[in-house]
Amino acid sequence: MAQRRAVRWHIAVFLAPAVLVYTALMIVPLFGTLNLSLFNLSEAGERMFVGLRNFATLFGDPRWSESFWNALGNNAWFFVVHMLVQNPVGVLLAAILSSPRLRMAAFYRTAIFIPTILSFVIVGFVWKLILSPIWGIAPGMLDAVGLKSLFAPWLGKEEYALTTLALVSVWQFVGIPMMLIYAALLSIPDEVIEAAEMDGVTGWSQFWKIKLPLILPSIGIISILTFVGNFNAFDLIYVSQGALAGPDFATDILGTFLYRTFFGFQLQLGDPHMGATIATAMFGIILVGVCFYLFAIQTRLRRYQF
Repeated sequence: MAQRRAVRWHIAVFLAPAVLVYTALMIVPLFGTLNLSLFNLSEAGERMFVGLRNFATLFGDPRWSESFWNALGNNAWFFVVHMLVQNPVGVLLAAILSSPRLRMAAFYRTAIFIPTILSFVIVGFVWKLILSPIWGIAPGMLDAVGLKSLFAPWLGKEEYALTTLALVSVWQFVGIPMMLIYAALLSIPDEVIEAAEMDGVTGWSQFWKIKLPLILPSIGIISILTFVGNFNAFDLIYVSQGALAGPDFATDILGTFLYRTFFGFQLQLGDPHMGATIATAMFGIILVGVCFYLFAIQTRLRRYQF
């Protein structure tokens, strides 16, 4: 008679606290937001089901759509700057720090990673002071190297403000892709490196031909994490430019647009139903991006994994 397989109750016991906390803090609010986006207030002030009418208003009504598409475009540019600057710089730093010939590598890793543990409030406030044309140190530093003519009130000009804040965010978080790529480089088997050296492939040629293809899955994961993080961004813009995301909404992203709509700001009254609609649209954008990565990109990168 076959023995019955023992039920491993201890797995459920260990998972239960995490599942309960995640459900209470993530799943329940998510479905609450989705539900809230399907309702609105009638002229009599009563809550009524409107289906997808809020989304039609958000995408089609000029009073809402202009702000939404502006915020979405700014969010896309915020993400593009991170992809073009943060992740390549992170890969480059990881490649340099993984060199066995580099001295004080641990110190450099720590120094580069420290900004990631700083508060958004501190980073936004400090950089706003640094870049101030009145009492900031940026004009003096550029003057010291003969480049003062290049200085401009970057946070005060519509064409520069968003890119400037994106670069500040890059400065703060470049340590994350650096450490992840650094760990991926260290995980490459020594046999592969030794075989490449025996074939005469060394230095940067070894990195481009051998190491880079092997760490592509890690780069893909970093890219999707960057996408999710950037489309959930809020703190840095709010601290630096306020809820109105000035100048003239040039730095307005989906997070600040959601904040003003849901909670209200100054003379604008809060609208929880339209705020929930914006939050649901953000969720849909992030979900589509993640699914595209999982089904269209990750499957192609798996062939590089050991």
